[in-house]
Amino acid sequence: MQLDNQDFLMELLRTASPSSYEMEIQKKWINKYAPFADEMRTDVSGNAIAVKNPDADFKVLLAGHCDEIAMVVTGIDENGFLRIDEMGRFNAKSALGMTVQVLGFNKTIPGVVGVNAMHLGGVKGDFELPDLYIDCGAVSKQEIEQYVQVGDLIVYQRQPSVLMDRYLTGRGLDNRTGSFIVGEVMRRLKEEKVNVGVYAVSTVNEETNMGGAYFAAAGIQPDLAIACDVTFATDHPGVNKRKVVDVSLDGGPVLAKGAPINRKANQLLEQAAKELAMPLQYELTPRHTGTDADKMRYAGKGVSTALVSLPLRYMHSPVETVSLHVIQQEIDLLVKFLTNLSGGESLNPLDL
Repeated sequence: MQLDNQDFLMELLRTASPSSYEMEIQKKWINKYAPFADEMRTDVSGNAIAVKNPDADFKVLLAGHCDEIAMVVTGIDENGFLRIDEMGRFNAKSALGMTVQVLGFNKTIPGVVGVNAMHLGGVKGDFELPDLYIDCGAVSKQEIEQYVQVGDLIVYQRQPSVLMDRYLTGRGLDNRTGSFIVGEVMRRLKEEKVNVGVYAVSTVNEETNMGGAYFAAAGIQPDLAIACDVTFATDHPGVNKRKVVDVSLDGGPVLAKGAPINRKANQLLEQAAKELAMPLQYELTPRHTGTDADKMRYAGKGVSTALVSLPLRYMHSPVETVSLHVIQQEIDLLVKFLTNLSGGESLNPLDL
């Protein structure tokens, strides 16, 4: 299938956006969605905020983070090899033998994650990212220091692609798909009558500290904040089905259930899905969600939160995979949910 604005989604996925380095992707997002918003704002953390109905009393914040996991340069040895660690939770095993982009302070340069050949013993046992290194082809520390310094970030050199005209695969779908979804919701609402204020936010830093989400919620003070993120699909080999809730890549958007989630918000989302004859799936988040929702709910006097997720295979690897159809379903669901709101809803669980 073909999504509306799929080419723009692919452009977002080709844009390096590790935590603390989201400026380029945010500028693209702002330029794309500003024409569909009543206001476009930014804040000190680097969030991009598209607003519809800024004067409305009832406010809904949609947060999709634009940052991706990355590696960070921790040192350079005398032969020009880069020592590395993680910026966000990084799977070291998936890095072996991969090509990368080093986002150097002076120039972006290519490199590879070195791996010992099987003929010379290969890679054995458990290891972490600091046990690996990046080879950029430099022959000395002095040569590579013309382009790279400690603290520079590194992402996989991986182009997104579509599998069987059905699934999208690439690096950093967690969660640039979410940033795309909230932008597309704002685009769709341009021609819709909406009774509430809608704040579509492409948030920063989720993979490292979730500070962007906190600052967004603290600044906007919404009545409801919905994190739009990804969750673990469990419909592939190697998953222990006795330890997880079944989530299918094609099974529809996923709502969270647990202590951080406002039950009334979920009921309103379920009603919107029913009106669209759309299937929903569920995940359990008993204590926390591991998403922007966790920080938004603590902002100000407290914020009611919900979490709508896209099922994703192969989390935090260079081949993350999602369904194009479910991306479209999530956009449709959120548009229907928002246009259904009167602005008089109470999300207080004790209001009967």
